[in-house]
Amino acid sequence: MAIHKRKFNPEDDLGFGTQAVTKSQRLINQDGSINVKRKGLSLFNTSNNYHTLITMGWGKFWLLVLTGYLIANIIFAFIYVSLGPGALDGAVGITYFYRFMDGFFFSAQTISTVGYGHISPHGMAANSVAALESMMGLLAFALATGLLYGRFSRPSAKIKYSDHLLVAPYRDNGKGIMFRLANLRRNTLIDLQMEVIFSYNEDVDGKKIRRFISLELERKRVSILTLNWTVVHPLDNDSPLKDMTAEDMVTTEAGFAVLLKAFDDTFSQTVHSRTSYQYDEIIWGAKFKPAFDRDEEGRIVLNLNKIDDYESIAL
Repeated sequence: MAIHKRKFNPEDDLGFGTQAVTKSQRLINQDGSINVKRKGLSLFNTSNNYHTLITMGWGKFWLLVLTGYLIANIIFAFIYVSLGPGALDGAVGITYFYRFMDGFFFSAQTISTVGYGHISPHGMAANSVAALESMMGLLAFALATGLLYGRFSRPSAKIKYSDHLLVAPYRDNGKGIMFRLANLRRNTLIDLQMEVIFSYNEDVDGKKIRRFISLELERKRVSILTLNWTVVHPLDNDSPLKDMTAEDMVTTEAGFAVLLKAFDDTFSQTVHSRTSYQYDEIIWGAKFKPAFDRDEEGRIVLNLNKIDDYESIAL
């Protein structure tokens, strides 16, 4: 195992302890989420409801909102139909299906407080149901509005990382392991701080444990992210990875955790971004191609589609 022995810092373990990685599982997923499966929560546990609704994808969010809206109207439509034909004045449906559709559209008007007036409730029972539905509608729309605002207003970093780590020539006759990143948004990120932690499995008395090493970087801070940033760990004499080979990376199921912290000038808040690289995402003997050019007026143009572009080169 070609890793230089050094004193390990317990604070570098990212909170995963010494549990060995098996079957090439990531500790941190590429999207920044933590790859830990949680059990022991009851089926009706509500601890994660808000977090789930805020962080789920937009497609799932709108599908959930639409599904809840349809289910609520269907339930109240059945209630109105069950109250009998005279429960809704102005309803013209004769068959059960058309009576149900009258109840459904009346429910949609009531729950949104639109109330076109063509159909109205008749009798104590129907009016009581309509009053209850209108109150539930106000609460539901207030909740949906709050969630929608929370999703838009939640500060987050949209960082595009290169798909691969490169082992490339670095300075005079040296080598470095590097990746590249850029800001996908047009906002300004300032005071960026980068941390890269290398982890691998090590046999200790016949038992596999996970080791973590915080890697020294060419530069850990950038004042402002205007173009792309190539993060480099020099493979010099001080590097624990200096003599490590591709076979060593595979054998030890090595991985790299990338932790980025920056200040978002738009939200005036600190934002975070995370990703990871596995041993099979390392390209040995390559260098990044330029990701920016200049237009006719001499203005710099950054092409985000070229963040991962590289070419082979002899080490």
